[in-house]
Formats: sequence, structure tokens, C-alpha cells
Amino acid sequence: MENLELRYLQRLAELYPTIAAASTEIINLEAIRNLPKGTEHFITDIHGEYEAFSHVLKNGSGSVKKKIDEVFDHTLSEADKSALATLIYYPNEKMALIRQTEENMDDWYKITLYRLIQICKKASSKYTRSKVRKQLPKDYAYVIEELITEKPDVLDKEAYYNSIVDTIIDIQRAEDFIVALCHLIQQMVVDHLHILGDIYDRGPGPERIMDRLMSYHSLDICWGNHDIVWMGASAGSLPCIATVLRICARYGNLDILEDGYGINMIPLATFATRVYGDDPCSLFRLKGENSTRLPNENELNMRMHKAISIIQFKLEGQLFGEHPEFHMEDRMLLDKIDYERGVIRLDGKEYALLDHNFPTIDPSDPYRLTADETEVMERMQRAFTQCEKLYQHMNLLLNKGKLYCIYNNNLLYHGCMPLTEDGEFMKVDVFGKKLCGRELYDELEKYVRKAFFAVNEEERKKGRDIIYWIWCSPQSPLFGKDKMATFERYFIAEKETHVEHKNPYYQLLNNEEIMNRVLREFGLPEDAHIVNGHVPVLQSSGESPVKCSGKVLIIDGGFSKAYQGKTGIAGYTLIYNSYGMQLVALKPFTSTEDAVRNETDIHGDRILVMNAPHRLHVSDTDIGRRLKERIDELKELLKAYRSGVINEMV
Repeated sequence: MENLELRYLQRLAELYPTIAAASTEIINLEAIRNLPKGTEHFITDIHGEYEAFSHVLKNGSGSVKKKIDEVFDHTLSEADKSALATLIYYPNEKMALIRQTEENMDDWYKITLYRLIQICKKASSKYTRSKVRKQLPKDYAYVIEELITEKPDVLDKEAYYNSIVDTIIDIQRAEDFIVALCHLIQQMVVDHLHILGDIYDRGPGPERIMDRLMSYHSLDICWGNHDIVWMGASAGSLPCIATVLRICARYGNLDILEDGYGINMIPLATFATRVYGDDPCSLFRLKGENSTRLPNENELNMRMHKAISIIQFKLEGQLFGEHPEFHMEDRMLLDKIDYERGVIRLDGKEYALLDHNFPTIDPSDPYRLTADETEVMERMQRAFTQCEKLYQHMNLLLNKGKLYCIYNNNLLYHGCMPLTEDGEFMKVDVFGKKLCGRELYDELEKYVRKAFFAVNEEERKKGRDIIYWIWCSPQSPLFGKDKMATFERYFIAEKETHVEHKNPYYQLLNNEEIMNRVLREFGLPEDAHIVNGHVPVLQSSGESPVKCSGKVLIIDGGFSKAYQGKTGIAGYTLIYNSYGMQLVALKPFTSTEDAVRNETDIHGDRILVMNAPHRLHVSDTDIGRRLKERIDELKELLKAYRSGVINEMV
């Protein structure tokens, strides 16, 4: 036995000091490997839609309803099943309604408790008792464990369980107990959550989504382009900060920053009022304007919107000028404007500008911030970098997030794999290194982390700068278009300038040879899947989320309300359980009140993607393979004990 192997076994012996201890662990791990595979839930492009996201988390994209059907089958009516499902999603709200009409609450409590206990038993059956115990609510852990665990030593089980339930009701803890059981069911029907990016922007509640994810029991996150720009803002990147402010202003969501993160908007509001007070800023109307907002509030938001947009165009121009290796000079547009004539020259053609009022732009030095703009951005930078709540949320993205994820034979990412027209991996210059494929992703992720953690300020700045490149570059795996036509959409009427051509990846999604090459690049076999977010699937136009004969799954179907008019649905989610993979089409979410009062749900049509040849077990997963490695190591330890190479610590 080699010294290195012997030293490893000696360390392992510290954890399992006897033959009995090592043997017990082998038996335990083998038992776990033979449990059914846990359910994975894939969600992407949430875009701040907290209520819809929360509902999908609660229902597990139909997983809760499936458990109810499995337990009660034809013994409950569909109406009773819907009522029970709604109770599990919204226990407090639903019970408040039931109390208004139910004459005998004690009977209702008893019936409901028994039903919830049966669902808990079913949901927990694929987990070890130890894992279930860790998920139990602290206040009721012992009682719930008694109720959902078989007691072979109890002769009269029915009387035993009845006495527990009767006591819960008698001491007036039934409602608290029902809430605890409902939350436990929500937690146990999904073993692991995958977020494939774009938690932020457009919708009004991204900070609430992040709060929810902070306490989620098991998840990973693939960064989206809208997440990465918030990460850059938190790290202090001025172009990222300006972009975050502009998008919040554009969608009428500045209260996310003010109320959600405590970032003071007064410096920007004061500046915008002073500089653009006589400007109608008509090109900067808010998307999805709130009818309850006062006219003067709308006017202020439009001025702030224009002010920060001009600042953003200046700052990104400075960045692209500083980094010619980014190859983004074509997006430096302020120096292409003839300010006297009010026209801009793009691709050899002149276009009239819809707005000629640029009081802060010096035509001889168009990318220079004025003293007032500089002061505003310095104050915004301090506010973003010193915001404790934003730091916590970005820390979650750093701890749980990556540019891509490989999990249980699936490759997960947001955006696209940058490809050339002929399907080759696009070579990209990252600070002097020509990289493509997996190496590109890995190098970019290193720089993102450097923006937060590098000791060397030069490396830290490179990280901040590359984050903005990741946000908007045609070569970025998170963007995947030939340009971000923000300026054109604001200032030019001609639609031809608004077009953003997608990377060839999107035309090659059905090319099996190329998709297999992508999988091999990440060390995956050809029977693996690519799960992809970022680009909404236009179901209303007949587009399918299933590409390349099921090898590629595009699961963004329009969570954001801004997309739903084009997509025809409210997003796709993906469920991967022990029986296979299913895409779930979501219906638009109306409101929590409607969901509770009318028992409406939003999971709709299901598309079978992969039917497992046999029921999958933990042994078929990444965790199962790691457990097998540990079992093999423990068997080597047993040999060492029995051969006398290592002595038991008895």
C-alpha cells in the first residue's frame, strides 16, 4: 500500500475508528443509494415577478398536486383536491377564509390534519429518516416525526395517532400545526431547485425573491445577464450601477432600490430636476406605467430615466474606449452624433434623432461626465457598495451561483454557447487570452469573483470591467446578440436599427452533431441534456421549447409580464424526478388573492421530455456516485483493519 493511500485511510479511520463503525456506514450509504431519486425543479428568467415565482415554488410546478393525486386518487373529488392543494400553498390565507363559512372547525381540523399527515408520509418516503428530521420545523419536530413514521411496537396504532391529533386540536394548536405540515410538504416535494438566471429586472420584487432563496433548503443558480449587471453594480462598477438605475427607472421600479435596498434616489432626482426640468423627456416614458402614480411623479421618473440613460451611454463609452480588446467600439455612439443637425451616423447611414436635447454632453468630449454627473455617480457608488442587504444577496449569487452548472447528467446555463456561423466554438479575447468553450466560461467566472475578492486592485478592476462586457458583448455567453440596441430604441425611429441578431447558436440548436460537441466540451455524454434559459419561447407562434429531439430544453417562456403578450404563456419550468423529465407550461398568475379565494393554479400542459427506462434511484445521480466512492473507500478501510495494516481504535 502506497504511503499516500495509507495516510488517507488513517484519516478515514479517525471518522470510523472500528470495523463496526465502518460497516454501519457502508450499510447506511448503500441503503441511501437505493432510495428513489429526489425531484429537481428548474426555473428561469423570473425577472422580479415575486408572486408568480412564490406560487411556483409552493406548488412545485404541479408536484404537490401530483402527491395529492397519488395519495387520494379517486377517494377525493377534484374540488376537494384543489381545496387541499390551495391550503398547502397558502395555509394561513386559506384557513382565514374557511373560518368564515365552516360551522364545525374541530371536525375540519381533524379531517385536514389526517389528510396532510398522509401527504407528508408520501412526500417523505423517498428520504432517510435523518434527512426528514433535519427538515422538520423545530417547534413540532417530535410530534410530526411520530405521526409520519410507522410505529411497529404500538399495538393500537389508530388510537395512538388519534390521541395525538385530538390533543393538538384540544390545546388549540391545530392551525399552527397545519401551517407547519403545509410548509413541510412544500419543502419535501422538491429535493433541489435550479435557478437558470435573470432573477432581476423588469418585475417589482427581485429583492423578495432573493430573500426567499436565502432560506431555501437546497439550490444552485446559473447567473443570467440581468443578475450579472447587479453583481457588477454591487462590486462598484459605474456602468453597471447606471444600467441598474436605468432599467429600474424604465420599468417604474426605482422603489426596489429605495424601499427594497435603502438606496437613496434623492441625488439622482435632484440632478434630473435641475438639468431636465424643462424637458418633457417624452422618449423616456415608463413601461407598464402605474395608474396610481401621480402625474408629477411620472414626470420626475421620466427625467430621472433620461438623466441616468445619458450617464450610462457616457460611462460605457469610457469603458469601451479604455478596453479595445473588448471590441465594443461600435457601441460608442455619442461621438457619432452631429449635435447641431440632430442626426447620428450608423453603418454609413444618417438617422434623425427623436430627441435633440443633450445639455450635459460636450460634443468635443462626449463621454466626459459633468461635475454634477460625477457627484451623482460617486454617491450612487457608495450607496451600492455599502448596502448590507444587497451585499447579502450578491453573496448568495456568489456562493450558490456559477456561469454554468453540471448536475445529474444535465448541462445548465443562461444565454448561449458562443459559436461561429459554421458551428465552431467562438474564440474570445479575455485580457490577452484567446479562449472558447468551457475554458471561456471558467475564465470569465474567475474574473467575476475577482471583482469581489481580488486583493490586487488592478485585478479587481478587471473583474468589474469584464462584468459589464459579460452583460452586453456579442461574444458574451450570457447575452448572445450582435448588439444591445438600447440607444437606438430610445432615439431612432427606424426599426431596422433596433434589430439585435442572435448568435448562430440559436440557429444551430437542432443540429445534433454540434449540440453533442457542446456536451463533450463539458465532459458530458451524448445522452445528456442542455437546459437553457434567456430567450423566451414563442408558444403562441407554434415554437416548441424542446430542441434537437429532446437534447436541448429552452425553458424561458415568459415569466415576466412584459413578455407574455408575445409568448402566449407565463414561462416553462422543468421537473426531473425518479420517473423522468417533464416540461410544465405555466399560465399567467393573476394574484395571491385569486389563487386563495378561487383555488386557481397556474401549472398547465406537460411535455414529456424523457421517460426513465426504470425508476431512478439515488445511485443514478451525482450524489449516488459520490456515495459509491465513499463506500469503496470504506471497504478498503475494512481490508486495512482486517489485515492489521491499521488498528481499530477501541
